[in-house]
Amino acid sequence: MERRQDPTPDAGAIPFRSTTGRWVLLATVLGSAMGFLDATVVNVALPAIGRDVGADVSELQWVLDGYLLTLAALILLGGSLADRYGRRRVFILGVVCFMIPSVLCAVAPNAEILILARALQGVGAALLTPGSLAIIQATYRSADRPAAIGAWSALTGVASALGPIVGGYLIDAFSWRWIFLLNVPIGLFVIAATARRVPESRDPAATGRLDVRGAVLATVGLAGITYALIEGPRGESPGWLTAAALVLGTVALVGFAQTERRAASPMLPPGVFTARQFLSANAVTFVVYAALGGVFFLLVVFLQTSLGYTPLYAGAASLPVTLLLLALSSRAGALAQRIGPRIPLTVGPLLLAAGMLLMLRIEVGEGGMGAYAASVLPAVLVFGLGLATTVAPVTATALAAAPSEHSGVASGVNNAVSRVAQLAAVAALPVLAGIGGSDFADPRAFADGFRSAMLITAGLALVGAVLAFTTIRRDVLAPPPVAAAEGAAAERAVGEPCPYECPVAGTPLRPAPPRAASDSPDEPSP
Repeated sequence: MERRQDPTPDAGAIPFRSTTGRWVLLATVLGSAMGFLDATVVNVALPAIGRDVGADVSELQWVLDGYLLTLAALILLGGSLADRYGRRRVFILGVVCFMIPSVLCAVAPNAEILILARALQGVGAALLTPGSLAIIQATYRSADRPAAIGAWSALTGVASALGPIVGGYLIDAFSWRWIFLLNVPIGLFVIAATARRVPESRDPAATGRLDVRGAVLATVGLAGITYALIEGPRGESPGWLTAAALVLGTVALVGFAQTERRAASPMLPPGVFTARQFLSANAVTFVVYAALGGVFFLLVVFLQTSLGYTPLYAGAASLPVTLLLLALSSRAGALAQRIGPRIPLTVGPLLLAAGMLLMLRIEVGEGGMGAYAASVLPAVLVFGLGLATTVAPVTATALAAAPSEHSGVASGVNNAVSRVAQLAAVAALPVLAGIGGSDFADPRAFADGFRSAMLITAGLALVGAVLAFTTIRRDVLAPPPVAAAEGAAAERAVGEPCPYECPVAGTPLRPAPPRAASDSPDEPSP
C-alpha cells in the first residue's frame, strides 16, 4: 500500500476518524514516545547506572552524549532518507535500529558497551524522529491534519510527562535495565502496526545524491570535540590524544561547512542561514537549550545524590515542568503572534534564569514533602513557566524567519541546533562546574558542583534574553499586510481561519503555498 504525494494533496488521503487513521496515530505516537521516554528516563537512571556499572562522571556524560551525538549529526539525513525511500519504510527501520540497541543497553556489562549502545540508539532516533510527523502530514486529509497533529502533540506530551515517573518506578522496583527493555514490546507493536496499517508515502521531488560525506564529517566533528571536552579534564587519556581529537573535530566541522557549500543536495543548505532573523532565532535556541540541557542533566541526579530522593520521587519532582509546558505552550505561541516574539523570548529566558537561581536555595539533605514544597517546587514552577514561555515562540520564530525556499529544512535545523546545544552542555558543564571523578556518589561535593552549574546555566539563559531583546524583531511572525488583509476578509466572509502556515496551533505565520481547489482552508502546508 504505497502512496506518493499527489499534486492534489487529498488524493488517496485518509480521514482522521477512520480505523486506518486511528492506527496511523497510534503507531506514530508510540514510535515517537520511545525516543521521548528514553530522553527523559535515562537522566533519572544515571545514579543507579553509575553504581551498577561503576561509571564515573565522564562515563555518565558519554551515556547521554553518545545518544545526542549521533542523533544531532544524522537527524537531517534521516529526514532526507524518509522523503526519498519511503517514510513508512524509514520509520520502521528507525524503530528497529532503536529497539535492538535498547536490548544491548539493558544487558550492558560495563559503561563502554552501554555508551556504544546509546550511540546506536541515536542512529535509530535520527531515522525515527523526522518520520513520525512526516507520516501524519502525508497520510491524512488536509482538513483532518490539524486535529491529527494536535492529537499527536497531546499524546506524546502525556508520554513525556509520564516517562520520569514510570522510569522511576521501574528503577525502584526492578532495575535501571528495565527502562531500556520497555522499548522492546513497544517497538514490536509499532513495527507490526506500521507495516500493516500505515500507508507508504514519499516525495517524488527528492532527487540527487545523498549527502553521506556531510553526515560523516558532522559526526566526526561533533565526536572529536565532545571527546576532548569530556576526556581532557578526566586526565586518563594521553594529552596528545585529547589534542588530536580536538583538532580532528575542528577540521571535520570546517570540512563539513565546505562540503555543504559545494554539495549538489546538501544535508544543511548554506542558504538557510542567509536570513538574519533565522540566525538570531537559532542563536537564542543554542544558548537557551544549552542551559536547559545542563539543568535536565544535573537536577534529577542532584535530587537523588544530595537530597536522598528515590528515582521515582526524583522523576515526579520535575512533573510540574511538563504540565506547565502542556498547559501554556500553545498560549505562549499565540501571545507571540499577537505582540511579537521579542518580549516572550526575553521574558522566558529571564524566568528560566530565575528558576535556576532559586535552585541555589535547595540544601543538602532536605527531604520530605515540606522541604520539597519550600525549596524545590518554587524553583521548578518558575523554571517551568520560563520554559513554557520560550519553547513555542523560539521554534515559531525560527520557522517563520527561514528563507521560503528552505522552509522545509528549517524545523530540522532548529531541532539539530537544540540537540547540539544539549550535547555541548552535557560535555562542558561538569568540567566548568568542577564535577568529576566520583562526585556522583558524594552528596556534598555534587551539591557544590550543582550550585556552580546553576550559576553558569542562569548566565546562559540571561545571554539568551539579551540576544532575543537585541536581535529578534517584533514583526517576525506577522504575515505580509496584503496577505493578512486577504485572510481577514476570507475569515469574515466564510468564517474560516486565515490560511497561513502554522507551526503553533492557532497562530498564523506567513502565507502558505498555493492550494488546489479541493484543499480545505485550514490545511497546513505540506
